[in-house]
Amino acid sequence: MNMSFSDYFNEHIPSVESFHPHFDEALGWILKAGGKHFRAQLMLSCAGELGMKNICDAYPVALGIELIHAYSLIHDDLPAMDNADLRRGVESVHKKFGQTTAILVGDGLNTHAFYEISRCELSYKKRCKIIEILAKNAGIKGMIIGQAIDCEFEGKNLNEKKLRFLHKHKTGALIAACIQIAAILAERKHKKEYHDLGLNLGLAFQINDDIIDATASEQDAGKPVAHDITKNSFVNLLGLEGARSELKSLREKIIKKAAKLGVGVSIAELMQTYIKG
Repeated sequence: MNMSFSDYFNEHIPSVESFHPHFDEALGWILKAGGKHFRAQLMLSCAGELGMKNICDAYPVALGIELIHAYSLIHDDLPAMDNADLRRGVESVHKKFGQTTAILVGDGLNTHAFYEISRCELSYKKRCKIIEILAKNAGIKGMIIGQAIDCEFEGKNLNEKKLRFLHKHKTGALIAACIQIAAILAERKHKKEYHDLGLNLGLAFQINDDIIDATASEQDAGKPVAHDITKNSFVNLLGLEGARSELKSLREKIIKKAAKLGVGVSIAELMQTYIKG
């Protein structure tokens, strides 16, 4: 396979034939709208830096990660959660196609992610371990409990310790899984250290997102802004300058640890592009 991940992604956007009037269009709606592919880039870049030779073998895993992320965004936008009308510069799936379709598309992308990973060219042992890590970090022990806490405590102030717990699970867990999977692909030891690094990177990603919500225009962000007024965000807890200071401190800590673990170049480049503060 000799293609970029972007090309691979666009060629493998899920599709299903049926007589449903719009389900197939809805299935690819957010995926075709673009996105940073930060998580896929993180996993592929770290795997390469750690010594994985044929990065293309990891493309189905990167695709699966992006499908899980997309499903989480679709459900996060639903009226019962964040009630957002815009995502990646286009209408949210529920605004375009209705809530029932949005729920089912999210469910479909989540399960299809594991289908893609289960069929890739990696060894059986690696596939099973990758599926285990993704299921744990995207499931009740990771992203789901984070989202549940975020929704339950909207409008109720959390202290900094609980806020970190929330965002390390809601945002950090899937990002942590990406670095841990990269270590597995490259057959590296100390995989928990890679996961812990990813949790901090996810926290930095969230603080940066909180800053964007407080300072960017809707057009620049590609989604609703000033949307976190009643949310437990770092800007609301620490103030804008406090959040920026925390992000700067966290960035320095991450870059130092990443260098020790052999992923310093990948992490530094991605942070420079996507986590500027």
